[in-house]
Amino acid sequence: MPDISDKAPDFTLPLGGGGEIQLSALAGRPVVLFFYPRDDTSGCTKEALAFTALAPDFEAAGAKVVGISKDSVAKHEKFRDKHDLTVELASDEHGTTCEDYGVWREKQMYGKTFMGIERSTFLIGADGCIAKVWPKVKVPGHAEEVLEAVQAL
Repeated sequence: MPDISDKAPDFTLPLGGGGEIQLSALAGRPVVLFFYPRDDTSGCTKEALAFTALAPDFEAAGAKVVGISKDSVAKHEKFRDKHDLTVELASDEHGTTCEDYGVWREKQMYGKTFMGIERSTFLIGADGCIAKVWPKVKVPGHAEEVLEAVQAL
């Protein structure tokens, strides 16, 4: 997992709704990347809705917010439309970006071990370096905490 002050690993990923996002093209403004396990699950929905609710505040602070999972673009579009999400959702189907950010991890649930995305958020400063990392995110209050960190930059 990249650490604070490391250069954020660059990526280009397809977006739900068409087009693509390239991290290096966003240089000069803060970027919030929230990695989440799966579209339309309880925790992931709550997290995406929280970031959507605060989207105007992130925009006012000059920050771009992007959710990343390994779900397909088509799944992202259904998820976005079902819940009226306004944050960008990028598809990392091959998992390269998840691995570059160290969020593809061994997880355990109900006594089973499997590989999956560990819910994590990265705040990348306007200089392209990681300003703050939230590993093993707990959803309640998280989007608000990230917004405070963006506003403090």
